[in-house]
Amino acid sequence: MSGTQLGLALPQYGPLADPAAVPRFAAAAEDLGFTSLWVGDRILTPLEPSDLYPGGGTPEHPYPREFETFTDPFTTLAAAAAVTRTARLGMSALTGPVYSPVLLARALTSLDLASAGRLDVGFGLGWLREEYFATGVPWEGRGKRLEELLDALDALWTGDPAEHEGPQWRIAPSTVGLRPAQEPRPPVLLGGFSPPALARVGRRADGWLAGWMPEQYLTGLWSVAREAAGRAGRDPDALRRVLRINPRPGTAVETAADVRPCLDVARELGITEVFVDLHYVAKDVDHALELAGELIGR
Repeated sequence: MSGTQLGLALPQYGPLADPAAVPRFAAAAEDLGFTSLWVGDRILTPLEPSDLYPGGGTPEHPYPREFETFTDPFTTLAAAAAVTRTARLGMSALTGPVYSPVLLARALTSLDLASAGRLDVGFGLGWLREEYFATGVPWEGRGKRLEELLDALDALWTGDPAEHEGPQWRIAPSTVGLRPAQEPRPPVLLGGFSPPALARVGRRADGWLAGWMPEQYLTGLWSVAREAAGRAGRDPDALRRVLRINPRPGTAVETAADVRPCLDVARELGITEVFVDLHYVAKDVDHALELAGELIGR
């Protein structure tokens, strides 16, 4: 794994959804040598969803059963921050448009301060309409809403006074004494697998939250982000790529043992940040730590 920073998803959903186990897991993962710890975001699992899970949902099984039990990402990261010292703490990814920027800025800034500047903020659009409906947010226009969320967060993190005026939110000129530990703000990473999403990465973000996929798609989508960065007057070489690998039975990466060849491919593509999500292959938190030790060669 020379040259690759290897991270790990924190226990958050399915049989690993045990908030009380997060501190033990996070401390052990850092001791094993994992350089980053990650959470996801799942708000709702409707009985008859309008959308199938893009990672392989079918009408009979529209999303993984593991999603039915999902703990809060902010609480999970806070528990990990309290017991770790060096590992980056990331989100892959919050469903950005369903959150209020004012409340989100407060939570994210608090996490960045609590972790002494180790937070990586990750956003995506999500894929499930019912999550939008349940949070009172329209599904239509979600891309523009994410763009405005980024504008509002930048204002709250860097403005003095902070203010924002847009189609979705009005933030009156305000004193914001709580500032992130990282200057001018925590890194913002964006997920997505379409050309418009990757163009947004290039224009607006510090990097791409990628998922494991055939090499030609990883390469092709990345070129979209780099080209968009260049057109926006930004340095394409400054963009990060964080690759998520989810071992899952019935997929191209079925077991934790199948991860190592993926790491070789990532290294060949110049991807230096990878994290592994063991929720689909681990029976419980202890089993997840056992698999984590095998991943990192302990």
